[in-house]
Amino acid sequence: MTPVLNEGQVQETVEKFSQVLKENGADIINTEAWGLKKLAYPIQKKNTGYYFLVEFTGEGNIVDTLELAFRRDERIIRFLTTVLDKHAVAYAERRRKGEMNQQKAKQSEAVAQ
Repeated sequence: MTPVLNEGQVQETVEKFSQVLKENGADIINTEAWGLKKLAYPIQKKNTGYYFLVEFTGEGNIVDTLELAFRRDERIIRFLTTVLDKHAVAYAERRRKGEMNQQKAKQSEAVAQ
């Protein structure tokens, strides 16, 4: 999302697209606000942007509807929609539960010893 938005406008935008998903029969699994980050290259003369992750399940036609809504909204400067395979779904679930951080901590303890 464009970096000129305040927190209220960011939440309003996220709610708008969550509502689009719900109206089309999608189940929202997870949402994460990654915050304001530097872009790899300027987009629309902006060097930063709000990153937001929404994981959802639903029928294939939902993606077309969601992407059309993204294109029509001037607050969205770039988006990426991906399909997760079974391994990526399992990884995302472990990441949400915090198991990935526990594994990294165990590995760093083993190296320290």
